Amino acid sequence: MNAAVRSEYASAGGRHLPRLLAGIHRSEPVSLAEHLALHGPLPAGLWRHAPGLIDLVEQSGLRGRGGSGFPTAAKLRAVSAQRGRPVVVVNAVEGEPVSGKDKVLLRHCPHLVLDGAVAAAAALGARTAFVAVSEDARAEQSAVAQALAERERGELDHGISVTVGLVPPGFVSGEETAVVQAVSGRPAKPTARPPLPHERGVRGAPTLVQNAETLAHLALIARFGPAWFRGLGSHAEPGSMLVTVSGAVQNPGVVEVALGTPLAAIIRDVGGFSERVKALLIGGYFGTWVRAASAAPLVLSDEDLSRVGARLGAGAIVALPDSACALHEVARVARYLAESSAGQCGPCVYGLAAASEALERLARAQAGRSAELDLARVLRQVEGRGACRHPDGAARFLASAMRVFSDEVSEHLTGRCRLRTAGILPLTNGRRR
Repeated sequence: MNAAVRSEYASAGGRHLPRLLAGIHRSEPVSLAEHLALHGPLPAGLWRHAPGLIDLVEQSGLRGRGGSGFPTAAKLRAVSAQRGRPVVVVNAVEGEPVSGKDKVLLRHCPHLVLDGAVAAAAALGARTAFVAVSEDARAEQSAVAQALAERERGELDHGISVTVGLVPPGFVSGEETAVVQAVSGRPAKPTARPPLPHERGVRGAPTLVQNAETLAHLALIARFGPAWFRGLGSHAEPGSMLVTVSGAVQNPGVVEVALGTPLAAIIRDVGGFSERVKALLIGGYFGTWVRAASAAPLVLSDEDLSRVGARLGAGAIVALPDSACALHEVARVARYLAESSAGQCGPCVYGLAAASEALERLARAQAGRSAELDLARVLRQVEGRGACRHPDGAARFLASAMRVFSDEVSEHLTGRCRLRTAGILPLTNGRRR
């Protein structure tokens, strides 16, 4: 790495932002030459002492950025403990409609994600890695293919084979076991029973599945070390995070912020609210609604968000304006989540459909209090009984909506709601329908 680049990153003690999004300057992906000029190559010692990378990741405190927040080093060690040659899978499917961070990384910084996949493969002794991308993500596929061609010409990956694996689009397709199934040539449906991917994943091999953003962070930790990574965030939740902000804001998009940043500051980063806001959805469609007044003093950390029953999830924040009918918006998403079922268990197939139907009746001011009671009963029956996490996530989203929008529920029960019903929340691929 040239001295100027090292100085820019090291002299700031890791407090420099952006990290992941550094070097983006136009619509085309950052080229390999630009990437290496900015970050330098992966350390040569990585290939001689690869297992040491897991120790560095553990010291960094990096947690998964795909939604679960699971410690990355623990996943690496779980795969490393298995017998047989492992496989690495980059999960960049991003089936969550209100998240766009992984698409931004692949479109603009594909080499950083590929570095992370290659570094993880070296740490585990893997020789094969897949970048799992949705079949309809054309721009991302093109950017990764171009980056792989550049790397092949430069013989950059030390014999580790990296290929693109296409996954059918869909909300549940991004779940890690569904991704493993798809990359293995099977239907992209999540599985809940052992063996787990780290035991037997792609084509029966021990498999590390990591979100694209997580591996991009890993690539920087391999270069600059855990102390540098901890230059941002807190001791318990270090580093930066990509956050997708949408809804009633002036400049919706993806921003990179330090963990622990006030939510109010993140909203300022996107130009502020475009109109008065009643609530924020935090964590996406498996996330939690929080009243705007309650969200104002919060910071971007699981510890702080837990005070209002929320979690970071995949780092999505949606601002719902005062002018929108919350029940109609939530009912649309409830129908989408019900239709996204993998069809593998009753709580998902029947429970989410019943919850969606009850909420639609409530939004239309039909059936009165019985619809509200039906919804509460169904959510109690669904929770904790599904074959995968889909029913639980949907139930959490709907239950939080009923709490936060209780005043609007009362207005619907008496037929007094006059708010706008046009669709605001996106349902698929960032589009509204």
